[in-house]
Amino acid sequence: MAIRRKHYLNVKFPSLVWKQLSNEPITVEDIEAIDSQSFTIINEAEKKIEQIRSVIAADADNDIDSLFSSIMSELRFDVVSSSGQTYELIRDGSNIPITVENFKQYCKYYRQYRLNEFNRQIDFVRQGLHNIVPCYYLSLFTANELEEATCGKDRIDIELLQRNVCYGGCYSEESPPIQRFWKVLNEMFNEDQKKALLIFAWGRSTLPIRDEDFEMKFCISEFDIYDGEVDKTLPSKYI
Repeated sequence: MAIRRKHYLNVKFPSLVWKQLSNEPITVEDIEAIDSQSFTIINEAEKKIEQIRSVIAADADNDIDSLFSSIMSELRFDVVSSSGQTYELIRDGSNIPITVENFKQYCKYYRQYRLNEFNRQIDFVRQGLHNIVPCYYLSLFTANELEEATCGKDRIDIELLQRNVCYGGCYSEESPPIQRFWKVLNEMFNEDQKKALLIFAWGRSTLPIRDEDFEMKFCISEFDIYDGEVDKTLPSKYI
């Protein structure tokens, strides 16, 4: 519905979801964006290995296997998932200790697991999406384009909004109150405040992407005050 009718969804999926839906490869950075600790254990372990190798190079009497075991004694060929469950990286991996010889293999399997951890869930989302939008159509989108087509632009484009406004009463684009309105909106409102204004006035938190997608103009009209209590008057909206 969002893609076909421009009724955008207010969802905030991480970049790896949109990338996988559009068949773009995901990276370590995409995973770290949602779980900053996901690769910490591997990165720290690799640093420890380099430190061990430096010690061995400086002192031939040291045994690299014993030094390695003292640091990595608790590691096995398994991994704790984002949901907190433990999965074996290879068959019977929970009983296979990490050694100097198999450490690189462990790092390889660990990274592969993290990069593919959400494939099953994304496949279900993709199947549902393909029931509405043909897969060949989705292949035309990049990850950023698919997100924008589904959710609209994350940033409120004030210039786009200004081009699609109508003014009521004696207001015009040159009226001082209108000039002040756009100045405040442009220079003083942050993105959350701009979205709050759209929700209040329009019942939506995003703008259409293009001028031709505006089915209804954003209208600003005078508010008649009959009792003279200007300071007690609040803005109102009409839908």
